Amino acid sequence: MPMLRFFHFQAGGGIAMLVATAVALVWANSPWQDSYHTLLDSHTRVEFGNLLVLDEPLEEWINDALMVVFFFVVGLEIKRELVVGELRRPGAVALPLIAALGGMAVPAVLYAAFNTGGEGSAGWGIPMATDIAFALGVVALLGRHVPSSLKIFLLTLAIVDDIGAILVIAIFYTDEISLGWLALSGGIVLLLLVMRLIRVWYTPMYLVVGVAFWLTLFESGVHATIAGVVMGMLAPARPLVSEARSSLLLQRSFSDGAVSVRLARQVVFEVRERVSVADRLADFLHPWTSFFIVPVFALANAGVELSVGSLGDAVRSPVTIGIVLGLVVGKLAGVTAFTWLAVRTGLCELPRGATWTQMLGIGGVAGIGFTVSLFITNLAFEQQLITDQAKIGILVASTVAALVGATILRFSRSADGPAPGA
Repeated sequence: MPMLRFFHFQAGGGIAMLVATAVALVWANSPWQDSYHTLLDSHTRVEFGNLLVLDEPLEEWINDALMVVFFFVVGLEIKRELVVGELRRPGAVALPLIAALGGMAVPAVLYAAFNTGGEGSAGWGIPMATDIAFALGVVALLGRHVPSSLKIFLLTLAIVDDIGAILVIAIFYTDEISLGWLALSGGIVLLLLVMRLIRVWYTPMYLVVGVAFWLTLFESGVHATIAGVVMGMLAPARPLVSEARSSLLLQRSFSDGAVSVRLARQVVFEVRERVSVADRLADFLHPWTSFFIVPVFALANAGVELSVGSLGDAVRSPVTIGIVLGLVVGKLAGVTAFTWLAVRTGLCELPRGATWTQMLGIGGVAGIGFTVSLFITNLAFEQQLITDQAKIGILVASTVAALVGATILRFSRSADGPAPGA
């Protein structure tokens, strides 16, 4: 999937997520708010013989199971970009990587400055993330005002941000570890590596092994969404059959006149295997994650009470203040400052056609932290009051960051004028 096609796909999913967020807020603040919480608290029990019993509320099934698919697609996209995409070229990834490091470090430090030693100290990872769908959706709405080079820069930055957020979740937001289950998880990873080594490219096999990996990781204490990322990163990103081989077979089959059933089957196989496992899975799952899974996650997690009392508490809360300043000020300052340092020292060059004003706007848009920020909120806090204050902070910060970034980009010009068709 070309990078700009992925860009437009994610941008469309951002609209669906925005609608789901609005529905969640209206529902949670309506006379029917009890039905919202009752639905999310309803339990579903799944048994795997006598080996394993899972009994979780719907909200946990969404956060711990459904979101695994989202992180799996993130892993697929990271793997694809590392192998055949923009991330395979050190020169292309250097500037977004440096900018992303600034965009993660500065917000975390700003948040910690307001919350170190307090009840909200565990939430330092919340303002580190950039929401790919929302950020790309804002930039897509600006059309020709943002050159293609900047769109690719933002997407690469957001992907690096995702990698950073995944590492933060794995290292700092993990419960007690069960070594037995973790050993089983490690065994499944070895099985996956063996499957790749002997060139097993049968997609259903990876799905079955992936479910087993999720179950063992879930029981180990490591957050189960990490299973999605690992599976995505291990999925083969190169096709089984080379383009030269499939082209040669097609030429031979058509030049021979009559095509036998055996040759026809071989042609079908060769054509199918010209697409890698990673690309096949990404093409199949992208619509589901963008237009179903992430909106359902938003519906389940964005429904926070917006009463006068709760908003008053949020305004005075260091958690809310830290998140808003981290995402709105920290992201913009971190991305822009680290980019300036990289260019000033001669390590990198600005994206083609971009100006410093536009880089400032991209830094603002990068402050839209929603999906992963909400996800880390659920891992960081157990008290509902602090969780709600964090969610209010995320909603406010993401809205302000979107407006600030979009305004800067809308009224800025590229170094060589608006990019037509961008």
